Amino acid sequence: MHSKDLPSSRPTEAVIDAVLSASRVLVAVAARSLTDIADEVTLTQYRTMIVLASRGPQNLASLAESVGVTSATATRMCDRLVKKGLIARNEQVDDRRQVHLALTKKGLTLVSQVTNRRRHEIETIVNSIAPDERDVLVHALSHFATAAGEVPEQDWSTGWDL
Repeated sequence: MHSKDLPSSRPTEAVIDAVLSASRVLVAVAARSLTDIADEVTLTQYRTMIVLASRGPQNLASLAESVGVTSATATRMCDRLVKKGLIARNEQVDDRRQVHLALTKKGLTLVSQVTNRRRHEIETIVNSIAPDERDVLVHALSHFATAAGEVPEQDWSTGWDL
């Protein structure tokens, strides 16, 4: 089925139900991809690392807002990630009060490993979908991610210098 073959206005409930169903699958895939690092970082810490990987160095306030935590929580969380060597604090040369947080090489490696596990499992699922239906899936999911404000993975993960 191609996108031009879809009804022009699917009932909102049907779309919401389909997204909820897909999200359950994706949450399960995400959870399984994190099992090997569960002892190293929490889910919120991992999300923090993803924000830094996808958006680049951030100041604490921007990072806290992106992750959806308070500045105090972000400070404690970043302290833990710094101690683990997964992120680094970099003072700005012109204003030492301005600190940017960035992933370290170790942090990028961890994010890459989790992403590769996730990609492998998703590849298995996608391979079970008929090739002629994949274009519709790519189109719909790309629009969904864009509407949610997500940065496309190819814009950040392929640029990692590990």
